[in-house]
Amino acid sequence: MLRKDRYERLITYFAEHQPEAETELVFENPYQLLVAVILSAQCTDKRINAISPALFEKFPTPETLAVSHFDEVFPLIKSVSYPNNKTKHLIGMAKMLVDKFGSTVPSDINELQKLPGVGRKTANVIASVIYNQPTMAVDTHVFRVSKRLGLVNLNAKTPLEVEKQLLRYIPKEHVSMAHHWLILHGRYTCLARAPQCEKCSLQHFCRYFEKTFA
Repeated sequence: MLRKDRYERLITYFAEHQPEAETELVFENPYQLLVAVILSAQCTDKRINAISPALFEKFPTPETLAVSHFDEVFPLIKSVSYPNNKTKHLIGMAKMLVDKFGSTVPSDINELQKLPGVGRKTANVIASVIYNQPTMAVDTHVFRVSKRLGLVNLNAKTPLEVEKQLLRYIPKEHVSMAHHWLILHGRYTCLARAPQCEKCSLQHFCRYFEKTFA
């Protein structure tokens, strides 16, 4: 099957069955989403949603977080992965957000990546979810699912390589939604260790299914 056919089938299926996919992180404004995405690195959205209300109650704005101390923030996020580093990143991010960006979360990918704790994936999430830009955040789910479905070359070794290939074939108007489609499919169906192929509706164009069950 040609790669363009796989993309067409992917978009057709999800546009019909999951047209309004969105992030599972709970947030009320760009600042809260930025904090949540920084915290979510190598951690589940469920965990972040559990601890973020108390964090946002104590630090409702970038200004309040910017003047906080390590010992104030750490106890509120100690149950997430890498809490020491993330505490430092959050405080540093807030300080720069206030001092350099006037407390406004920037929309530019390069500007976002200047903030402590913000890599390309996080920057792409913010640009996509908040500013509706056609950016593709490649996390472990997107990386895995896009390879299994045959959307990208098997020899794509880095998230950036996968990102570039996905953006080459997905129409701009579908990129933001496709990001959520791939993440959610990887989170609930195309699991890393035990993909639930028997109940997957994408079998008919999945390269992994073709090779495994042929």
